[in-house]
Amino acid sequence: MPSFDIISEVDTVEIKNAVDNSIREISTRFDFRGVEANVELNKEIVKITSESEFQVDQIVAILRGNLAKRGVDANALERKTVTFSGKTASQNIEFKQGVETTNAKKLVKEIKDAKLKVQVSIQGEKLRVTAKKRDDLQATMALVRSQELGQPFQFDNFRD
Repeated sequence: MPSFDIISEVDTVEIKNAVDNSIREISTRFDFRGVEANVELNKEIVKITSESEFQVDQIVAILRGNLAKRGVDANALERKTVTFSGKTASQNIEFKQGVETTNAKKLVKEIKDAKLKVQVSIQGEKLRVTAKKRDDLQATMALVRSQELGQPFQFDNFRD
């Protein structure tokens, strides 16, 4: 039977490249001259530090632009709260990996409400969709793409 998996992954190499490009861009921008501004990547967490919350927001905008150039969906970002320590402000940005259980349950419910002739099962951090016809799977893909759940989805392991 034809099947595919719904996953949510972010390429860590592209994240590293976007962070490196952001660091290079910050070093050349005139509004960050003489300012203590730093972007560092630690596994899948990007830590941004600067002198004010406004500058942190500017660095996040630069990072988003570089991520978009690299093909990383902006919905994969999860911004944490800005923390202040002395004269610096810092913010952690995490990248969502795997389909969250709440989003998985919402997707299963939406697919079942659409009355598509497919079976959906949650398998850890991914969803497996099976059907008798390839057309039903393609309709399911279109439905998943139209959903706005705050997380990017990819389709993997398509079997005919």
